[in-house]
Amino acid sequence: MKRLTFFCLVAFFTLNLQAQGLDTIKLNSPDKTRGLPVMQAFSLRASVHEWSDSMLSMQDLSDLLWATNGINRPAEGKRTAPSAMNAQDVDIYVIMKEGSYLYNASLHALIPVCSGDYRELPGMTAAPVNLVLVSDLSRFRYGNDSSKLILAAYDAGIVSQNIGLFCAGMDMVTRPRASFPDMAKLKETLRLTDSQHAMLNNPVGYRKK
Repeated sequence: MKRLTFFCLVAFFTLNLQAQGLDTIKLNSPDKTRGLPVMQAFSLRASVHEWSDSMLSMQDLSDLLWATNGINRPAEGKRTAPSAMNAQDVDIYVIMKEGSYLYNASLHALIPVCSGDYRELPGMTAAPVNLVLVSDLSRFRYGNDSSKLILAAYDAGIVSQNIGLFCAGMDMVTRPRASFPDMAKLKETLRLTDSQHAMLNNPVGYRKK
């Protein structure tokens, strides 16, 4: 828990220095009473290619990010998605019209990364929100990079499934996408380190009427 808190503080101060013009967004407390029963949500889960242009409400964005990989057991610092070795290796980068942010689960807040609309980057979409799932291999306690990448893929897939189930239960839409044609540009934009690897992107929006 101390290591996680230290990482969050470093990310908070470093990223704010690099994203002039954007403020940290303190998200609403998650509303855990919303949505369809889980079996109904499973019956509606689907990958879609169209969505409304409307931006997500603050409550919907807050609930989405908490469900994706938020902290559901505060005393232990554990998440809504499991991870190999409890590495908690998957970070959520949130790309929206006004800028890109890093989801800080401990603070339940969005930390600015860079201002500007980067939804036209190769591999992104025009959806109101693109959730880029990034695994930091340095958080795994042992193994070589090849074995860590396999674990990272498992972990990212679990987080992506959380997104899909949340969207199905909230009449929102998404689909997992694994294509990043210009990885170098993405890493530069999101200021990723050498140990951070983009695994998946889940565009999210309201259902197109």
